[in-house]
Amino acid sequence: MVEQSLVSGGEEPEERVIEAALRPKNLHDFVGQHRVRKQLALVLEASKMRGRSADHVLMSGPPGLGKTTLAMIIAAEMNAPLRISSGPAIQHAGDLAAILSSLSEGEVLFLDEIHRMSRPAEEMLYMAMEDFRVDIVVGKGAGATAIPLELPPFTLVGATTRAGLLPGPLRDRFGFTGHLEFYSVAELELVLRRSAGLLDLKVNSAGFTEIAGRSRGTPRIANRLLRRVRDWALVHGIEQIDARSASAALDMYEVDERGLDRLDRSVLEALITKFNGGPVGLSTLAIAVGEEPETVETVAEPFLVREGLLGRTPRGRIAMASAWTHLGYAVPAGVFGQETLALFGEDENHAESIDTVG
Repeated sequence: MVEQSLVSGGEEPEERVIEAALRPKNLHDFVGQHRVRKQLALVLEASKMRGRSADHVLMSGPPGLGKTTLAMIIAAEMNAPLRISSGPAIQHAGDLAAILSSLSEGEVLFLDEIHRMSRPAEEMLYMAMEDFRVDIVVGKGAGATAIPLELPPFTLVGATTRAGLLPGPLRDRFGFTGHLEFYSVAELELVLRRSAGLLDLKVNSAGFTEIAGRSRGTPRIANRLLRRVRDWALVHGIEQIDARSASAALDMYEVDERGLDRLDRSVLEALITKFNGGPVGLSTLAIAVGEEPETVETVAEPFLVREGLLGRTPRGRIAMASAWTHLGYAVPAGVFGQETLALFGEDENHAESIDTVG
């Protein structure tokens, strides 16, 4: 059984209930993503002025940035019911036909991970999005007949973490496409302030900054860390959470000052101590840390690469110079990323260690 990380995408049922309670209910309360929020507000307002369903909307971006929340907000702003499904759940055209045929006029259909739908269902969706009609095939072979089924106007909201896997014909049928970006620390502080108010938590500004800085630029992770800090403060009898108590709580949960968790540090530690910084293949690296290759590739690598701690090369994975520094190791000569460290400056002790090794 794979251990669930505190900063991974998986959620327990209780966590999902709390997460839902913290979701903003309208665009005004939605923090961050200013460009997408402004564009989406215009699309929805124009649709309401015309008295028609909103154009189909595609949301792309990494997990935890608010794609599902925006789908719920779209339904709320349009005063329409919301139907939620997912790409992996639609494996046959008949599954999609059953959902589409039961939609009411103006209803919002949210399909999470839409890129994982089966190809027959995708092809049926083309006609449904464009003409609000599907053809139900009855029978097989030469005796098969297509029965047209008219659909009421609806709004499809698709969400995907891998927009590149969407076929061009499907992507082109969306009237609005928004790509969600990672949040800044300042934006995450606003998210945490709102959540703390809903949870009736007392946190000072330094405490918010400490939690936000360890949240990987992701609101879902920020809210989860806030709840863990809340638990720590409750057990230790602390009424107001400051930077020191937030740091102590997150250190106990093995989330360091850059947001790295146990798995992240294990990957970097193995690269440096067992493979001299790499390059090393994914499977070999996964065996070294006792995880499945898919776990290393999908859970740890995206964040480590984005932070400039790990590199992916044709020969395998490598530890960048900043990874050596972050874990407290002297950086050997020739390691990728040394030029960046020199450009932005390093402390005297780190500079001396490089000179000594070099």
